[in-house]
Amino acid sequence: MWQPDAEFLAFWTERHLCTLTTRRLDGSPHVVPVGATFDADARLVRVITSRGSWKVRNVVADPVVAVCQLDGRRWSTVEGVATVRDDAVAVGEAVRRYAERYRQPRPNPERVVIEIAVGRVMGTVKGVRDLR
Repeated sequence: MWQPDAEFLAFWTERHLCTLTTRRLDGSPHVVPVGATFDADARLVRVITSRGSWKVRNVVADPVVAVCQLDGRRWSTVEGVATVRDDAVAVGEAVRRYAERYRQPRPNPERVVIEIAVGRVMGTVKGVRDLR
């Protein structure tokens, strides 16, 4: 099983904003800036958001997504299948990881987490690989 190397993990730990790409109902891309965290053990990328956001609506309709981050010539994209979770444990873990990478998020009673099961990893950062 693929395990990301230290350079890849460092890149996904440094403070970089990402983009989340979902598909709208008409098939066109919906690309928005997000804070995202990479969990190597669970093979998940997590994005916190509000329950009523377009991100959530799009994921519910079509769960195939991509998360990309870049820093100059270094970039990494993770593609996978997303699930929206609203249980306290999942949201709490996502908030904890977000706070470690970025900052403590503001309180949001409508918060959910989009969990992306890592399927493919691309980029210029060492250690990327197609996982299919």
